[in-house]
Amino acid sequence: MLSTVMNRLNDRRDASLEGQEADAGFTLIELMVVLLILAILLAIAIPTFLGVTNSANDRAAQANLNTTYTDAKSIYESNSQSYPAAPGTTLASSIAANEPSLGILTTQNSAGTVTVTPGGVSIIASQDGNGALMMSPSKKTNECWYIVDNTSAVASDVALTGVVLWNATTPVAGIPVGAGVTYGVYKYSTAVPCTPAALAGLAAGSLNTSANSFPNAK
Repeated sequence: MLSTVMNRLNDRRDASLEGQEADAGFTLIELMVVLLILAILLAIAIPTFLGVTNSANDRAAQANLNTTYTDAKSIYESNSQSYPAAPGTTLASSIAANEPSLGILTTQNSAGTVTVTPGGVSIIASQDGNGALMMSPSKKTNECWYIVDNTSAVASDVALTGVVLWNATTPVAGIPVGAGVTYGVYKYSTAVPCTPAALAGLAAGSLNTSANSFPNAK
């Protein structure tokens, strides 16, 4: 489109400059038309580029979680079908040794309040070994993606020091207690970080969840 306009402007200039110096420039109106076209093209291209970038960041976080989940299941099977007990550092350290590129957080505390950096993964297990929670914040989009894998129902009142994550008596919205896999996402911020404790405190309306695959971003 832009090349067509430029060609027409050149033709008009050449036609009007017969008998004049060949190096005469464009008129102000012609330059303004070109700048206007460039501005329109940029207005279309920039949002598209940003959308593709954000989508790629979300997909990267999801890919990291899927890899972590696969490794966690292998450890579960080799550990007599039980996730290493909370606070999950043994589970996290084992995965980090197998997948150093994932940026696994291996220092999660017993309250589940240590924030993982964007591009990394945090993982923590329930005290009875039946459940594991994996979280990864996406770069720049402020989306906190997570997977909860309960291989069987998590026991009543299983809690970490200072915060209830899995609790059959008083279930929290983001961390189910029944058997099954839950994929979810929520918007994180300084006030609501991408941590197990923050997820446990969120209302159901602030979460998007699915039992089959990652849902759309909130």
